[in-house]
Amino acid sequence: MEERLQKIIAKAGIASRRAAEGLILAGRVTVDGKTITELGGKYDSSRQHICVDGKPLTFAEEKVYFLLNKPKGYLSTAKDERGRRTVLDLLPEVKERVYPLGRLDNNTEGLLLISNDGNLMNGLLHPRYKVNKTYIARVAPIPTENALDKLRQGIHLEDGLTAPAVVKLSDTAEDEAKVEITIHEGRNRQVRRMFAAIGSDVRALKRVKFASLTLTGVKRGHYRPLTDAEVAELYRIAGLEQS
Repeated sequence: MEERLQKIIAKAGIASRRAAEGLILAGRVTVDGKTITELGGKYDSSRQHICVDGKPLTFAEEKVYFLLNKPKGYLSTAKDERGRRTVLDLLPEVKERVYPLGRLDNNTEGLLLISNDGNLMNGLLHPRYKVNKTYIARVAPIPTENALDKLRQGIHLEDGLTAPAVVKLSDTAEDEAKVEITIHEGRNRQVRRMFAAIGSDVRALKRVKFASLTLTGVKRGHYRPLTDAEVAELYRIAGLEQS
């Protein structure tokens, strides 16, 4: 993609756009061996050889952010030594080296973030920021309100007391119920273990919300890039400054 030369230089981290203009006017920039001394020209850094003071420009990998609607049967990892399917198999067009943010177990579906921005990913996973995650669980037998209150107050698991959850019984049919549950912790198989602790088995589990993001418009097995505004909001939630 063609861009103004000063923007390309700035993206390489050599100088600000204004300072890059000074480099161009001073005759310190070449494109394919030709010295450029005028502003306004557009070039393609992926196809043209651009140098400042004789040194080729280098670029850090562009940060990318995707929201995936994970189906069951895919591992939330970048690769698997046993050759099993991973969530990255669902993003074949993505060329950057990306990773899932956190995990959904093999039998859990729903919202999963995929990115190569390790700084943001670590921030969102840090317990300090208590990023909310909402799930819809189909459970049996139907839990009583008293049992759900235990989840709302925090329940003892083998690895300690959970933080209070926001829980709502949304639907019942025959011997099972749908329960919406919001937590901010990220323990292994936490939602399933929480329901097991009140005597209910999770038959199906889907994450429908992460922070302010939802699955609206994203079909199962599909993904979309995050908007600039969504990325900025995630940075804010993680207490980070966006570069």
